[in-house]
Amino acid sequence: MEKIVEICCGSYEDALNSYSGGAKRIELNSALHLGGLTPSLATLKLTKENTDLKVICMVRPRGAGFHYTDIEFEVMKYDAKLLMENGSDGLAFGFLDENGNIDIDQTKQMIDIVKAYHGEAVFHRAYDCVNDPYKAIETLIELGIDRVLTSGLEPKAMEGIELIKELQEKYGDRIEILAGSGINATNANEMIEKTGIYQVHSSCKDWVNDPTTSCHHVSYSFALSPHENDYDVVSKELVEKIIKVL
Repeated sequence: MEKIVEICCGSYEDALNSYSGGAKRIELNSALHLGGLTPSLATLKLTKENTDLKVICMVRPRGAGFHYTDIEFEVMKYDAKLLMENGSDGLAFGFLDENGNIDIDQTKQMIDIVKAYHGEAVFHRAYDCVNDPYKAIETLIELGIDRVLTSGLEPKAMEGIELIKELQEKYGDRIEILAGSGINATNANEMIEKTGIYQVHSSCKDWVNDPTTSCHHVSYSFALSPHENDYDVVSKELVEKIIKVL
């Protein structure tokens, strides 16, 4: 099985850097500092017009968790249709009920939208907030999810490597397991070799300074020191590095 590196992008510039670095698939977001939100249509269309990347678009209207109101879900469905109509190759999403179980109805509705456009349905790291990872993945398989992104229910994927390995062994023939969070050129091969998965998700993050972030007594900083006046970008060099080691 061919090894795949999916790059987590927060902008059109990130997508171009990923493409220049040799990536073939990206997850396209906005607001990565909030965990990734729905990207703009302009970001998607420019990416599809100027690269050959497979693009999986995030559908997420806000930060925090994954238990959505009916109003939020209405917006998410509309976003999903617009993204698929404008060339997205699939969507990443996640729906949980208030008890940490898969929200079956919302998940099924989103899958139906994706499949109507022959796209890939990806359940993102909302999976890492479920009560029972085995029951949850079996539900996702039954619903028709193509791929699940997970860190093994731990902050970083290397910390959850045993669960990732177990999920691959038990369910890898029925659903794709994509490991993400803290994956880079130094540990990607170890993750693949120890778990049996063949694809990883990496941010390949670097920082760029914006001197107007903090002025006088006003600050628009979102990053911690020493990056309080920076914003994050995908590094072409880090993309090249992780792809090379694989």
